[in-house]
Amino acid sequence: MFRAAVGNARPLPQGLRFVHPRPKPRPVPRQALRDQREVLLDSLSDHVYWADSLESGEELAFLRPGLQNQVLRKLRRGHWITQDELDLHGLTVAQAKLELLQFLQHCQKNSFRCVRVIHGKGLRSKNLEPVLKNKVAHWLMQREETLAFCQAKAADGGSGAMLVLLKAF
Repeated sequence: MFRAAVGNARPLPQGLRFVHPRPKPRPVPRQALRDQREVLLDSLSDHVYWADSLESGEELAFLRPGLQNQVLRKLRRGHWITQDELDLHGLTVAQAKLELLQFLQHCQKNSFRCVRVIHGKGLRSKNLEPVLKNKVAHWLMQREETLAFCQAKAADGGSGAMLVLLKAF
């Protein structure tokens, strides 16, 4: 039956076979990725005066205007479960800024509400003062998704970490 169906067909000679070209890889939009990264970095300026938004004393705390003080009180008391954390130990300011931005995007994608950001106590810095503590506070206050933040409890990092409450998405 096969011979009857094929009939007079002959195999192609070896050298005349058609080779299908491999599909070209998709282009990588490198410039668009660079632009996106720059926009992220520029979205957090270091030149914002925010002292009025912090409570007095050593402890950093912030509450978005329009929210009740009870939100900050609940955050301090551990009302919300910490769903993820970011450790910025040993990073430069530029590296920490990028890591924080990426972490906030990760939190937003995963609908995390309460997270811990560990910035360190500055025990290994030149002046034995925290370098990232105030920077992280600046950056968090500029992000619209940050509702409140406060110093973590001693068991969770104390003055070297902060708890951050994010908007629900």
